[in-house]
Amino acid sequence: MSQNMDDKKRCQSCGMPLGEPGFYGTNLDGTQNEEYCKFCFQDGKFTYPDMTVDQAVEASVKYMVETLHFEEPKARQMSNDVIPRLRRWTS
Repeated sequence: MSQNMDDKKRCQSCGMPLGEPGFYGTNLDGTQNEEYCKFCFQDGKFTYPDMTVDQAVEASVKYMVETLHFEEPKARQMSNDVIPRLRRWTS
């Protein structure tokens, strides 16, 4: 049985699972950031500081369709279910 999406530690900006070493972002002092992935957060700041939640959803859908080969409706549903509830977009 597959693991529920809510059971995984996720980037609090894009929702990517953070279980693998090397996928964590970095703080200003170079230490690993436990909340954000390397694609969203580097050197203590967001890589796309002006990104909106809607843009984050669209980027996620594009990645899931083009790279992970999800069907677009499923990718959109998953992205809309996860991303707006993440810390970056709710705080």
